[in-house]
Amino acid sequence: MAHYLVQVAYTPEAWANLVANPHNRLEALKPVLKKLGAKFEAGWFAFGEYDVVAILNAPDNISAGAFAVAAAAGGAVKALKTTPLMSMEDGMEVLKKAAACGYKPPQ
Repeated sequence: MAHYLVQVAYTPEAWANLVANPHNRLEALKPVLKKLGAKFEAGWFAFGEYDVVAILNAPDNISAGAFAVAAAAGGAVKALKTTPLMSMEDGMEVLKKAAACGYKPPQ
């Protein structure tokens, strides 16, 4: 499974709905994610530019992208950012390939 950092900023209307009916949106999204073969590994409320951050496990970019598009299209989100994550081992492979590819910056 691939990992993705998902960052969400709610609209004022979404916040009003959550205040009126407090519930864990990560739990509410489980059936949606299950249909995509995905799940949230963990999630947190946050202060700052984004209101919620979560780690999403999904089988591929298509599934993660489908979730992002569906969430954005729902109208409760004013900003959504999905960042693919790599394991440290994969990152080391990236560094090794970068070193071996022979790229030279412009002179």
